[in-house]
Amino acid sequence: MNTTTALGTQLTDLHGQRVVVLGGTSGTGLATAQAAIGHGAEVTVVSSSKANIDRALAELPSGARGQAADLTDPGLVLELFDGLGPIDHLVFTAGEPLTLMTLHDLDLDRARQAFELRYYGALWAAHAAAPQLRPGGSITLTTGTAGRRPSAGWAVAASICGAIESLTRALAVELAPIRVNAVSPGVVRSPLWDSMSEASRDQFYRDIAAAIPAGRVGEVADVARAYLYCVTQPFATGTILTVDGGTVLA
Repeated sequence: MNTTTALGTQLTDLHGQRVVVLGGTSGTGLATAQAAIGHGAEVTVVSSSKANIDRALAELPSGARGQAADLTDPGLVLELFDGLGPIDHLVFTAGEPLTLMTLHDLDLDRARQAFELRYYGALWAAHAAAPQLRPGGSITLTTGTAGRRPSAGWAVAASICGAIESLTRALAVELAPIRVNAVSPGVVRSPLWDSMSEASRDQFYRDIAAAIPAGRVGEVADVARAYLYCVTQPFATGTILTVDGGTVLA
């Protein structure tokens, strides 16, 4: 066997390891769960919706597990990880549709609600999961390129991205030797944009594709490979891995 191939297989081998994907029932979370299972992991996907869990488990290979939990409820999140027991890797991809509004139209309650899941949910999940992580384990969070390349109306979303990036670096120091990284996707064809009409969404994808070096928007499988890298790369911690087709360059 080719030495490089053998080494690559070894580095991504997750046999015997337990991976928990919060928000793992759709979009990049589901694609990440599929990728981890494909490399031998025992995967549990978590969502607040039992229906979403059932649908995801119907798509995932047999052996995948699902748990329902409201990730904005601290007590339920503690119960979740107490029930799961020892794990090796936590991936946080949970998030509602983006909260976009101009400063003129600012709704402070909506802004606080946006932080509730995407930031505080991630922070508390790390708190609850950390005691269960085995040696060699990792946490991978989710940010986005809006933190570095915001558009008008993206003040809240960009602020969340910036907060997650700072949280990633701080936890990498505090939880060491547990590794903590984050994935920063660009625009990806996913349910994140489902609140748009189909015509508006398709035009949005075309406009993005025409504006960035990659010449296309991302697919969830593209981003899942980035999460898998963060999970399996033993020398990466405090890293923000950007997978954006060159969005921050455009």
